Amino acid sequence: MTDSRGAARGTLAAEGTDARWLVALDIDGTTMQEDGTISATVISEIQRLTLEGHEVMLATGRSSAATLPVLARLGITPSFLVCSNGAITLMRDEREPSGYRRGRIESFDPSGVLTTMRSHIGNARFAVEDEQGHYRFTEIFPDDTIGDDSEQVPFEDLLVHLATRVVVISPDHEMEEFLAVVDRMGLHRVSYAIGWTAWLDIAPDGVNKATAMERVREDLDIPRHRVMAVGDGRNDIDMLLWASEQGRGVAMGQAPDEVLEAANETTAPVHGDGLAQVLATL
Repeated sequence: MTDSRGAARGTLAAEGTDARWLVALDIDGTTMQEDGTISATVISEIQRLTLEGHEVMLATGRSSAATLPVLARLGITPSFLVCSNGAITLMRDEREPSGYRRGRIESFDPSGVLTTMRSHIGNARFAVEDEQGHYRFTEIFPDDTIGDDSEQVPFEDLLVHLATRVVVISPDHEMEEFLAVVDRMGLHRVSYAIGWTAWLDIAPDGVNKATAMERVREDLDIPRHRVMAVGDGRNDIDMLLWASEQGRGVAMGQAPDEVLEAANETTAPVHGDGLAQVLATL
């Protein structure tokens, strides 16, 4: 792993202060601490970069409904938001009440993966996000993870709607044990932990934060060498690899080893304001 911060600063200086960077930030464990707080230093650095003309945006596993309130706390209005691990990209539209409209949507039939998961982990809790951002879930999920647009339904009702993602949590499993079960099932998956339980996201094949961010980059016409992505979870691995190819892929200090290996930079843990530290180098 190498540290490319000095090279990045030099490149920006050579190209002039008007050279924009595309900065993609994960939320949980990166921008936001586990207790839901966002430090004033992090907010200040994000707003500084935005005012200087850089495109600072969120790329998260959260639903759009759970992402927009975080954006409001940061006080920024980027052109795009990547939600649901890349399955949904929101585009800025001031005509909409929320300020954003749903742009690109990737969906799949969740019935096969749901029935397979249930046969292996029958006591898990399941949720499905549909193309409109509405969640149907079998049992109560942790607060602030799936948003207000949701309803509790029987398991069978999850099988009949196209999904942008399937969410599975298993309070009875440790994360590594949970992942081992899923790996044995041979499912395409994106996974990460939230606090007290094992959490699993299953996305459409070939869809992740990196695929969504590359489309955003193309739309904004920002060169690959001026992209930065910062994350801490396994669902950030593809995005960190994408950013590291020519730009800056930054892993938070508390990230698992496989996330650290995907990045070409590391910063301090979230509790040490690692995000603010790395943003300060731009």
